[in-house]
Amino acid sequence: MKRCLLIFCFLCLGAAQTAMAESITVRDMAGRDVTVAAPPKRIVCLAPGTLRLIIYLEAKEMVAGVEAIEKRFPTTRPYWVANSDLKKRPSVGPGGPGSINSEPDLEALLSAAPDLIFITYLEKRKADKLQAKLGIPVVVLSYGPFGRFDETMYRSLRLAGKVLAKEKRADEVVAFIENAKKDLSKRVESEGTGEKPGVYVGGIGFKGTQGIGSTETSYAPFDWVGARNVVAGQGTNGHLFVGRETLLDLDPDILFIDGGGRGNVARDMQAKPAFYKGLSAFRKGRVYSLHSYNWYMTNIGTAMGDAYAIGKILYPHRFADIDPATKADEIYSFLVGKPVYGQMKTAYGPMGGKLSIK
Repeated sequence: MKRCLLIFCFLCLGAAQTAMAESITVRDMAGRDVTVAAPPKRIVCLAPGTLRLIIYLEAKEMVAGVEAIEKRFPTTRPYWVANSDLKKRPSVGPGGPGSINSEPDLEALLSAAPDLIFITYLEKRKADKLQAKLGIPVVVLSYGPFGRFDETMYRSLRLAGKVLAKEKRADEVVAFIENAKKDLSKRVESEGTGEKPGVYVGGIGFKGTQGIGSTETSYAPFDWVGARNVVAGQGTNGHLFVGRETLLDLDPDILFIDGGGRGNVARDMQAKPAFYKGLSAFRKGRVYSLHSYNWYMTNIGTAMGDAYAIGKILYPHRFADIDPATKADEIYSFLVGKPVYGQMKTAYGPMGGKLSIK
């Protein structure tokens, strides 16, 4: 009864506020036309990656509540590390991977009294149902395919920017990312393909932490610096599990370990040292650590920092002016408002640092 009364009261309040406020109609990433107050005063961000985009837009002060998962795992997502005072905002449900395409906690949502809900990866039918049930505009965002950086994320950023009257900032963020990609490409454009070393990244998280066989056939930081990924073109264009014998046959010249899987790889090395000694990258000390960038969707700034670190390892003469730590803090300062590389280093070690192989 209490919950029903709360929902009824909020519906009445929401209708009154909508009638008084100026409004705009936008088409969200689910193809829905949604009318919203322009700009809203109180928003909530649900499901993977949503809050990150709002932080990029410098709209933190509008956030009325955050998901519990953001508070439970506070150390390795730069947008949260830089804005950890958001932990004081009320929880609006558990969040997490289980929240994808699912109905959120309605009572927790209503308690935060939002006048707009942003959410990622919610089907059109379910978004319509949620909006009708709460009487609150629901705007669906998306990053596109998992682990990719394409026009979908830019469209989401600009959509949210339009709703929040942050269109100029959205354009600035898109330009910042694109300029970094162009800089990376320009640095390596004359390298050609003939003598490039073969590279591989292992330990990439996939439904939890993984070991050395967990990789990506199209790994964005590799793509941005034109690296020769030894698993490119194998299987689907995305995540891939590589068997030990296959990895021995591929025998990459340089091997990178995702920071999220570093512990798994270290334990596996102790259990199966002969396998690792069979890889020339381990024998020659050409194994390096990267920071994990897929944590509650894609931490774009971390991927950018990883790309510069990789570029410096593969082509030191092209990246002689780059210090990975300084570059990462430059990126984080622009995107999330603070230089948080030090905290990320505490969690993952140096970005592009050589791993000590015992």
